[in-house]
Amino acid sequence: MCTMNNNNLKDSENFHNSSWTIAKLMTSFFLLISISYLFYSLGFITHSYDCPQKKPYPFPTTTHFSNKTAPPPSQHTNKTTTFEEKKTIISHIVFGIASSSRLWNHRKEYIKLWWRPNETRGNVWLDQEVKSEPSEEHLLPTLRISSDVSKFKVKNPQGDRLGVRISRIVSETVRLGMEKNNNNVRWFVMGDDDTFFVTENLVKVLQKYDHNQFYYIGTNSESHLQNIHFSYNMAYGGGGFAISYPLAVALERMQDKCLQRYPALFGSDDRIQACMAELGVPLTKEIGFHQFDVYGNVFGLLAAHPITPLVSMHHLDVVEPIFPNVDRVEALKRLIGPMKLDSYGLMQQSICYDKARHWTISVSWGYAVQIFRGIFLARDMEIPARTFLNWYRRGDYTSFPFNTRPFSRNSCQKPFVFYLSNATFGGVGDETMSEYIRVQPNPDCKWKMPDPTQIQVIKVHKKPDPHLWDKSPRRNCCRVQPSKKDGTLVIDVGECRKDEFAHE
Repeated sequence: MCTMNNNNLKDSENFHNSSWTIAKLMTSFFLLISISYLFYSLGFITHSYDCPQKKPYPFPTTTHFSNKTAPPPSQHTNKTTTFEEKKTIISHIVFGIASSSRLWNHRKEYIKLWWRPNETRGNVWLDQEVKSEPSEEHLLPTLRISSDVSKFKVKNPQGDRLGVRISRIVSETVRLGMEKNNNNVRWFVMGDDDTFFVTENLVKVLQKYDHNQFYYIGTNSESHLQNIHFSYNMAYGGGGFAISYPLAVALERMQDKCLQRYPALFGSDDRIQACMAELGVPLTKEIGFHQFDVYGNVFGLLAAHPITPLVSMHHLDVVEPIFPNVDRVEALKRLIGPMKLDSYGLMQQSICYDKARHWTISVSWGYAVQIFRGIFLARDMEIPARTFLNWYRRGDYTSFPFNTRPFSRNSCQKPFVFYLSNATFGGVGDETMSEYIRVQPNPDCKWKMPDPTQIQVIKVHKKPDPHLWDKSPRRNCCRVQPSKKDGTLVIDVGECRKDEFAHE
């Protein structure tokens, strides 16, 4: 068995005393830490209840940025804010109108109809000088002569340098430096001298887009074969198209070199689209631009206009006058009245039914009203009737890039068409009142049902809606109203009410 000596006992006693002292110190230290943490926690809880509850978690409660202003928005935010706060107006648009000296004296009458002196800005670009009448200078855009394009190669057997000249109109307009004197050019709009623009609707369409970005806006031809031959990615120049200012600047910088790479193209609009392809900018389609690559009567297209603003109509010398028994200029003049009253509603179709007489009624506001014997479903009525022929005479109804319906050969199913005769602002309930009369006879019909020949005039009441195109697109509703006057049909057109839709 082992034993300890005295020295070992003393060392052991000293060790135990030292260990007890350290233990007491450690205990005191941990006790102090615990008490401090307890007081800190109580203070934090008390402080938390005193804080105003303005910013929920996870927003910081510190005042690190309390005396500092918020960081400035990014450049992109500035542009977006400007775009939203100040909408595009007519003076932000610069028109480039393609014309020729040979046709100018006749075609200028079309431009006078839609040009708004002291409001619209732009130029007519001609191949050579024409005689200008001082009395009408303020009624037309500025006349300019296109620069020489003889240096550009042309290899298309059916084409000439006219296409090259017209394709450079936007670039030549940019080179005029209009933005230097008045820095508010947002859009360049291209059109032909036989194009009729509804400027208020053009502005409304362009308001949807940020002019600071690259935009190429227009639409295709009414001929499928035309679109196949040229391109479904191309905006047809006669119907008109819009190019945002920064894109126009980019086009001007590269277009001349671009054109040299496409000598085999035919027209101006396909040359522009080729350069847009090199810039990587696709076509943004707005179907309110109308090329009217058709022959004959465009009544079917206009009476069933798509649910979008009517922006333009082209080929006015090719199609028949839009109103019968008058020339083309006089026919377009008749649209000026409803355009001034309610341009947003112009040509917009409404479909309703006279249930008592079993009639279907289609209102193309500001243009025409049709009455059909019997009930036609809305799905059929919104399809354009084939009153027109394809641009390619051999083309049949399969040659259109949209649905069409045949114009009935049954004499009893032919519509009674009432054309606009007058449009006024009634003043009662802020409504417009437009009148429509029948100017063409209908063939005899032996059906035993009420005959629309008893109707001499149709009166349509409509309240203009300045926010029509700020909402999701929807066709207006129409309602047949009681009439105390024989031979008069009264119709109310307006925003559809709750649970209202076109049905028998």
